[in-house]
Amino acid sequence: MKDTYSVRELQRDTAGAVRAAESGALVTITRHERPVVHVISAARLGGMIETMELLADPKFMAQLKKLRAGKLKFYPLSSVED
Repeated sequence: MKDTYSVRELQRDTAGAVRAAESGALVTITRHERPVVHVISAARLGGMIETMELLADPKFMAQLKKLRAGKLKFYPLSSVED
């Protein structure tokens, strides 16, 4: 599936660019062979926003640092009783 479109190609095949973005691709729109716009799916954007919010949370980052240092124990969700 195509992931780079010139502005002219985008005008002719907007649906194709949208389908590519919906499937998870980062679609790049170019003008004079230079990237000017990127199109991503709402799901991918939502994931990026959620990640940025977590990275901005000092409590989360402190816990992540402890986990990476091996100072926290990870338990899979399947081990939690109902």
